[in-house]
Amino acid sequence: MDRQDWDERYAGEELVWRADPNRFLVSEVADLAPGRALDVACGEGRNAVWLATQRWTVTGVDFSAVALDKARRLAADRGVTVEWVNADLRDWNPAPESYDLVVVLYLHLPAEQRRAVHARAASALAPGATMLVVGHDLANLAGGHGGPQDPAVLFTPADVAADLADLDVVRAESVRRPVTTDAGEVVAIDALVRAVRR
Repeated sequence: MDRQDWDERYAGEELVWRADPNRFLVSEVADLAPGRALDVACGEGRNAVWLATQRWTVTGVDFSAVALDKARRLAADRGVTVEWVNADLRDWNPAPESYDLVVVLYLHLPAEQRRAVHARAASALAPGATMLVVGHDLANLAGGHGGPQDPAVLFTPADVAADLADLDVVRAESVRRPVTTDAGEVVAIDALVRAVRR
């Protein structure tokens, strides 16, 4: 999908995704002291805003101006300040070694583009900083619910760990996420990788 497709998807007053933060983000950063955080592909801002409520100084980046307008409203509703950047991650370069936490949640690109975005995101990590990548696992196609149905934009924990070979990977695994639907609760399978800059 291109920028216009995402702008159209985010059109309307209601949030496309709920305002609560991602469950894996909450659990994976629980032991980290707040500092500077970068939310890559932040969408409507739910994770960036939550980090800001936890005393992080946050920058959120997305290429959908419509999503960022919603993110600004969500931040205002929650009484927090976030720096919002409208940019295409396929050619955007963050400031090097500037963040204590970089999160890339549910960004699905073809493998070559994904590797390039992950490399640039990792370059933004200060020494000792943490990077968290979560997205729909390739295994979700056959065994899980929802998510992209194109295997070319899905990945495994091993794929992401290879993208982040210059970091110390401390966790790389497939995780199960309950999803409530009209038909009841189902399970999605996500890939989760947490890594630390040496």
